Amino acid sequence: MKTTKEIEEQYQISRQTLHNWINEGLLRMPHKDWRGWFNWSEDNERQIKQLMDIKEQQNNQTPQQPTEKLKLINRRYLGSKQKILHFIEETIAKHTSDIHSVADIFAGTGAVADIFRAQGKKVIVNDILYSNYLAYLTWFSDEQVDYEKITDYIEAFNRFDTEQDNYVSLHFGGSYFSPENARKIGAVRERIEQLQDVNEREKAFLITSLLYAMDKVANTVGHYDAYRQKLDSLKPLHLRVPELHHNRKNGLYCQDANQLVREIKADLVYIDTPYNSRQYGDAYHLMENIAKWEKPEVAGVAKKMVDRQSLKSEYSTKQAPLAFDDLIQHIDAKYIVVSYNNMAQKGNGRSNAKISNEEIMSSLEKRGQVTVYETPFQAFTTGKTNIEDHKELLYVCEVGAREQAPAVKTDYTMSPINYTGGKYKLLPQLFPLFPDQYENFIDIFAGGANVGINATPNGKVWINDREERVIELYELLAKTPQDEVLAMVERIIATYQLSDTKNKGYRFYGLDSAKGMGAYNKEKFIRLRRDYNEGVYDQDPLKPIVFYVLLVYGFNNQIRFNAKGAYNLPVGKRDFNSRMEQKLIHFMDALQAKSFVFSTKDFREIDQIGKEDFVYLDPPYLISTASYNENGGWGEQDERDLLDFLDRLDQQGTKWALSNVSLHKGQENQMLLKWAEHYHMHILDYHYNNSNYQSKAKHNKTQEVLITNYQKQLPKGGAG
Repeated sequence: MKTTKEIEEQYQISRQTLHNWINEGLLRMPHKDWRGWFNWSEDNERQIKQLMDIKEQQNNQTPQQPTEKLKLINRRYLGSKQKILHFIEETIAKHTSDIHSVADIFAGTGAVADIFRAQGKKVIVNDILYSNYLAYLTWFSDEQVDYEKITDYIEAFNRFDTEQDNYVSLHFGGSYFSPENARKIGAVRERIEQLQDVNEREKAFLITSLLYAMDKVANTVGHYDAYRQKLDSLKPLHLRVPELHHNRKNGLYCQDANQLVREIKADLVYIDTPYNSRQYGDAYHLMENIAKWEKPEVAGVAKKMVDRQSLKSEYSTKQAPLAFDDLIQHIDAKYIVVSYNNMAQKGNGRSNAKISNEEIMSSLEKRGQVTVYETPFQAFTTGKTNIEDHKELLYVCEVGAREQAPAVKTDYTMSPINYTGGKYKLLPQLFPLFPDQYENFIDIFAGGANVGINATPNGKVWINDREERVIELYELLAKTPQDEVLAMVERIIATYQLSDTKNKGYRFYGLDSAKGMGAYNKEKFIRLRRDYNEGVYDQDPLKPIVFYVLLVYGFNNQIRFNAKGAYNLPVGKRDFNSRMEQKLIHFMDALQAKSFVFSTKDFREIDQIGKEDFVYLDPPYLISTASYNENGGWGEQDERDLLDFLDRLDQQGTKWALSNVSLHKGQENQMLLKWAEHYHMHILDYHYNNSNYQSKAKHNKTQEVLITNYQKQLPKGGAG
């Protein structure tokens, strides 16, 4: 008995060919061992030798009567996994189980999906390029095909001989193809479009045959970003008949992968994204042009379609880590397998990976236990770069599985005030990303102080915010006994006859929790707000408590001032109930248990930060407007100054972490993203809304990130 690898090496035959022969009934399927691997007997070997002899005889026939069918793998393609299919197949076979369906959602040529098709599994195949989708219809569809008719058409196409110019010869003759081949390509494609007696799959057979034949005679290095200056590909165009597969009901798609994963389910999802800046829509624009046959306007030296926007992928931009994380979090599968090559800083600018190993691990570990396997691999380059120690990595994530991880703290103290953009819900993800040890914790844009109040420095916690009224409240709560603070609150409530459901309940007021107390409190709240804004309490020690009561009884417990500095939110539904009281008490407990420093400085004024301190920043966001930055706002100069400030901290060796949003309502913070390339970006699994990722809904999406100037190794299972 021999293994498949031994058979491959002995007979110089590919594993895919063996699978094809088995599926076509030419080769008896070998027995499998306990692992599900083939054991090849002497009888199997005799059959292989006979088939090899037949193949050799066929190869010796004249080129005018070719018998070798066109195969899915007979094509050059950027990033092709053809050379490592054996590694992918064996790794998945060894480290997964009970796989009946596989989704290849960035399928390219479809070579990886074809491994599993050949094993009899249901496959879901997807790519954004229509030319690739036609290949999937050819080799993965289960639609009936009149194979004799297709063969006759392809033989007729090979006999075409035309001297009449057409769209292809006028635009691509003498550059990408010889004039003769270009005229023939255009004539064949036009004839295919005119056919009335072919179904969708049969038409795909014909177009795929043409596309593959074009690729064999193209005057390029394997893609269509450019053509050779010297026209040296003069071999005549010759179409071959694609081999016919009889499939079960596979899923075939041509759409954005991030949207697709929201619609499909598979036992295993395989991912091989375009990790660098080489847009596949640019590299294969000519294939797309011929496949769609819309005869668009082309421009430039490379003769690309003017409008290629629909072919653009965010995986070839700075948004790649964010798109990848969104993809991973929405996959419905038992296993997620990701191919990746370690090109982060090895090639030229276009070859460098847009997603780092750390970012891939961070996203996958949110879903389950991840193991990484590797194999040597020759990288594609333009010939200008010598790539050493290049490896292809395979990340296998068992969804839902976790190694035992240290317990993550969940009992965080919540701020008693509701600050827009508050980070309380993100604390289980933020704190595991913070350093374990530091001297002082400096919260420069503290807001509701949800982060600072939970920090555990060796020294002090510095709470800073430009909003003086908030800092005055914190200072009072930090130094005043709890019973006195609660008595002050009760005094203001009684003075203005505001509702007190904590002591009296809703029934006392003839209302219920659903309707809330807004109608009852409205006039009383307006009087309290007017007194506060008109300075009645300016010289009163109670002023911070009046401010707090306004927040409690105001709309959504939020803070908002108009351009004149007056508090201007309307009345809300709630009052100082038991939950609000407990939040206030727990916050005061935390304030009075540690050493705090309070200040109201602009970040540009802060200069006493040591190397051993840790700085956290949650500034107003440049690409969004909220109540805390709408008066005067936060402009591009503020953003530049802040990023310069962080660069200086980095140069002096101080660690920092910056919270921000990289995407909001369809707008990207390009300044932030470019600057963050020098640091580490962590995508946080929390959104202000639940909108979809697809293009028509991108304008509703907000993507939270944490940028750090240090890298922290997380325990298995991630940050939460």
